[in-house]
Amino acid sequence: MKNIKLFVIGVVVFFLAACKDFLEENPASFVSEDQYYNNESDALNAINAVYFHLNTQSVQSPYNTLFNTGMNMAGDDEDPGPGATNPDVRSLSVLAHSSSNLRVYEIWQQHYAAIKKANVVLDKVPDITFTNESNKARILGEAKFLRALFYFNLVRLFGDVPLITEYQNYVDPSAYEIERAPSVAVYAQIETDLTEAAEVLPNAYSSPDEGRATAGAAKALLAKVYLIKASLPLKLTAHYEQAITKAEEVLSPADGGSGAYNYDLFEDYSHVFLPAYKNGIEHVFSAQFKANANNQGNSENPRAIYTSIPGLSGSYAHMVRYYTEGNDNYFSIYKLYKPDDKRRDVTFVRSFTSPTNGRKYGLPLQNPAVAQDSTPFWHKWWDPDNTAVSRESAANVTIIRYSEVLLIHAEAENEVNGPTLKAYKSLNRVRARAGLPDLTQGLTKDQFRDSVYLERRLELSYEYQRWFDLIREKDAAGNGILIKSLHKVGKTNAAEKHYLYPIPQTEIDNNPLLTQNPGWN
Repeated sequence: MKNIKLFVIGVVVFFLAACKDFLEENPASFVSEDQYYNNESDALNAINAVYFHLNTQSVQSPYNTLFNTGMNMAGDDEDPGPGATNPDVRSLSVLAHSSSNLRVYEIWQQHYAAIKKANVVLDKVPDITFTNESNKARILGEAKFLRALFYFNLVRLFGDVPLITEYQNYVDPSAYEIERAPSVAVYAQIETDLTEAAEVLPNAYSSPDEGRATAGAAKALLAKVYLIKASLPLKLTAHYEQAITKAEEVLSPADGGSGAYNYDLFEDYSHVFLPAYKNGIEHVFSAQFKANANNQGNSENPRAIYTSIPGLSGSYAHMVRYYTEGNDNYFSIYKLYKPDDKRRDVTFVRSFTSPTNGRKYGLPLQNPAVAQDSTPFWHKWWDPDNTAVSRESAANVTIIRYSEVLLIHAEAENEVNGPTLKAYKSLNRVRARAGLPDLTQGLTKDQFRDSVYLERRLELSYEYQRWFDLIREKDAAGNGILIKSLHKVGKTNAAEKHYLYPIPQTEIDNNPLLTQNPGWN
């Protein structure tokens, strides 16, 4: 991928990117808007500025800690550890937050900052003359893909949101006051953006552009959009058929699809996360990280590492959520994995080896129900080549990968046709890689749905997916699972209002056309 460098247009701060390396940052001088957007290099810098919002360390960006501190910790799998001392994080983790919560505001602000930059690309780049017009089309497709991704996150979290699709450069301050658009209108724009992006984006990139949005990524994300529209809260169930169709356009022929993108599962689950295998056969789209390059590493990594280990820098800010299951008061997602599930010991470690003295360090649990029980630590963003400065992990964060496309396909097929052979095949592909036996025919539709839900939870844990699943999944009666799932793990504050995040109070104060979500006034 190509580097992202800081640039400024008027009063808006952007990031310029050199063509040789997608992730490096260097500040540039102030330039006026009329002086910019003159050539292909300017266009490339502008689109790289949109990618910047996926992964920057300069603020908590969505896929570099913000989705954990501002979303995952509210769920049933994670908690703030001893190193997470921010009161906004800790209140959100027990669902005692308000519309003034800083992390909720940052999620809103970061997404709209990225959308604004995508709109700049879509407004300015068409007027630039390119030597190769396909490169212009590609950059515009990337902007549409990224705008769709950011709106997809917003509409799932906040429901109706302002839908801004043009570059805002108004003189009148009141022109920035925009009311919330119905969520169906936001979804319609997401579908349009992804459909148009898929028509112009390439199937793959060569070095140094690996990691940019592709046609396969646009179709995969669109399949997920259709699945979510068919789920709670919209329940537009006709979209299950579209989710099947679009997923099969991504699936490789060996998996019953027509995709020409050469996607497949890594044979070894650990290869999904290890930096040595980034942008490989399973990676449909990921947030890109780079070690030892001006603070462009994955700073989520040290937050899961236990403190005071010689040679390692860890804050232990993120930990599993413990709850009572039977007579075990230290049950957690770790114990939902079967002992022979190969994903368990990739997702977690029970101890860390000091690179200084070679000793192992862990944290025993005083748990009478399970002898020798010990603390599981999240481990997906571990970089074995950057242990001393763990915040410089080069591990990418997966946003959508091939195993999820298989699970989308299995779930949608089951909802339309019941647990067919196609549905079993897609689900069992994921289970087989985990070392688990195939599920055999005979499950009811409800049983198969629950099996897919569990597989998603285990396959995608710690990948910023769980909260989104909690607010859309249903039980056999068609009721949402959020409240009962959170009550089960002791988060008794969970209530109906938590299906949506509050609109940040700062935004309401600045925009009189905004209204608050139910229960948050």
